[in-house]
Amino acid sequence: MSHLPPPPDPNRPATSNVAVASFAQLIEQVRYLSEHDLEQVRQAYRFADESHLGQMRKNGDPYITHPIAVALQCAEWQLDAHALMAALMHDAMEDCGVTKQDLIQRFGAPVAELVDGLTKLDKLEFDTREQNQAESFRKMLLAMSRDVRVILIKLADRTHNMRTMGDMPRSKWGRISRETLEIYAPIAHRLGLNVTFRELQDLCFKHMHPWRYTVLSKATNKARARRKDLIKKVQEEVKHALKDQGLQATVFGREKTLFSIYSKMVEKHLTFAQVTDMYGFRLIFNTLMECYSALGVLHQLYKPLPGKFKDYIAIPKVNGYQSLHTTLVGPGGTNVEFQLRTTAMDVVAESGVAAHWLYKVNAPESEAATRLGTQWLQSLLDIQHETKDATEFWDHVKIDLFPDAVYVFTPKSKIMSMPRGATVIDFAYAIHSDIGHRTVSANINGERVPLRTELKNGDVIEIITANIQKPNPAWLSFVRTGRARSKIRHFLKTMALDESLALGEKMLLQALRVEGIANLPEYDGPYQQVWDKLLRSTSNRTKEELLADIGMGQRIASMVSKKLATLLAEVGIKPDVVLISQERYSPQHETISQGVLALDGSEGGSIQFASCCHPIPGDPIIGYLGRGEGLVIHTEDCHVGKKLLTRDRERFLEVEWSDEPTRSFEVGLLVTVENGKGVLARVASTLTAAEADITHVDMRDERAEQATDLKFTVAVRDREHLTNIMKALKRTSSVLKAQRTGNGVKTKPQT
Repeated sequence: MSHLPPPPDPNRPATSNVAVASFAQLIEQVRYLSEHDLEQVRQAYRFADESHLGQMRKNGDPYITHPIAVALQCAEWQLDAHALMAALMHDAMEDCGVTKQDLIQRFGAPVAELVDGLTKLDKLEFDTREQNQAESFRKMLLAMSRDVRVILIKLADRTHNMRTMGDMPRSKWGRISRETLEIYAPIAHRLGLNVTFRELQDLCFKHMHPWRYTVLSKATNKARARRKDLIKKVQEEVKHALKDQGLQATVFGREKTLFSIYSKMVEKHLTFAQVTDMYGFRLIFNTLMECYSALGVLHQLYKPLPGKFKDYIAIPKVNGYQSLHTTLVGPGGTNVEFQLRTTAMDVVAESGVAAHWLYKVNAPESEAATRLGTQWLQSLLDIQHETKDATEFWDHVKIDLFPDAVYVFTPKSKIMSMPRGATVIDFAYAIHSDIGHRTVSANINGERVPLRTELKNGDVIEIITANIQKPNPAWLSFVRTGRARSKIRHFLKTMALDESLALGEKMLLQALRVEGIANLPEYDGPYQQVWDKLLRSTSNRTKEELLADIGMGQRIASMVSKKLATLLAEVGIKPDVVLISQERYSPQHETISQGVLALDGSEGGSIQFASCCHPIPGDPIIGYLGRGEGLVIHTEDCHVGKKLLTRDRERFLEVEWSDEPTRSFEVGLLVTVENGKGVLARVASTLTAAEADITHVDMRDERAEQATDLKFTVAVRDREHLTNIMKALKRTSSVLKAQRTGNGVKTKPQT
């Protein structure tokens, strides 16, 4: 059977010959396929060519040249026939009216699934471009988590679009380039497609800043010409030194991309002349031991720069990349980076997950297949399960796109990679969702640390759990990974619904008592009609939904209770005048008239204690029904609470502390101390001795000659406990003053 495409049709436009020539090049590139697979690819080409008949690109070429170019890029990664077929037909569903069923009947379900995963959701209507984009990426990424070929084809598609961006209207350059730089380039990096990653970055730079790109390109060419002799000298010296030690290496020269040079100039405020590490070499060896032996040879030949050695062989990057990196001071004081790796590592380094995927196909049970860096792909399914909102899903995924990782250890010495900036909570959720949910504290390298502590390379982390612990909404302010964030939000949403329902029922009952009705009627028998009328008036579908809305502050309990009392009166339930006088005409009736809600700290996420004033048991308090936030508790003296009371009086509910709170509450302390050795340790020791749990410490940046302020957030039982803590601080040496912080909270300083 012939490998050549069908001959040009004389009845077709002459420009079609461009497509035929391109397809001939593709066929030459995919000689690694079997005869049967080649025929399948040719059939897909004919189908795509017919589908796109009459469609042209901006430069006048037939549209089919674009799918062929995408397939060519996939062929460079040696993807299989199904992937190449999907690449050729990737726009058929979107632009040509071809259905998924058509593709299933013609080419089978696997190819149809690949094409469907690549198809945007332009046919659906969304409120905003951002929502449309987020929903499209969600579909693409989920398809990718099931089959990595989806994103490989998508990256090939975007790469060709960026290469031909010059044919697009200039008004689109900025938006498309920013999207590529923020989304597709990081995905390529995450998947280890370093060649594609670097090319996309440079193409984005070229179209976002054309003038800067041109200037920097000219400067780089001049510098390359000036340093040509120096680079040649380094290359010869390295080859000679390796040969003397019996080491054979393939040596490639490497130059920083224009984008990386530009980024370094911007980030470190350098001129072009100050960028000294523009050049480097990649050394490819046959065995692992040769890499380490050659490293010793290089360090003897040139002086290494301190802190510029990285062993990514012993601890690979998140995307599977392995190599030894070292930066040496070459002739003339020029910094030169060397990358040392084996041939197998080089394939993975340049092709990333594409190489991994091929290994997996050829040897599904091999160690290489299980060590693929596919954890991130699989975690997409976990995040999707917890997150139904497309924009929120995409926010979670973007967090994990930049694999600047730290490497930490479990107590059993298992290595785990985490994004830079990840905290103890991120680590706990990376182990297992249940571990994350029940985390109460942690030890790093044997020392107890706060949950917000950021992880560092080499940390040994032990997570301590308790069955009664639940995720804290405050964790969302410092977690780094999308997995942890989505798990916490899902748990809080599920728990908040139950808690809001219970709070709403309690609030409606109290408001109903003000109207003279002692009990909330059941949703059955003679009262079902009453509830149905009430739900129609509030536009709620169920009684539970209405109560949850009240608990979340979406509806005012007093207004619902008035309507309910009116409906009950229609069926003969009259208000109790004595109960009205007891509930409505209390000493506080001029301010709030929904009854009193007692708080003991066990209410959960439906009740929040305001961070502006940190109310604690013993403080006079008021409750504000924030819209969608549930009940927010402020101190009576809080400036924020006072403003809300003036503006939104009907949303306030009278609250009081229970006689026996079930937990401790956070409060802010400002401790002014004399500067001196060990003063922070003494203050912390005093707080610990006073049974105050320190949750956060902050020191002012500015230097003081005699005194400085220490800001603590501590957990206390009540106001009396806080007073005892402040008295203990007063007796501590070097402490000049201690006072409670908070908006409007008036507490006498202890001096």
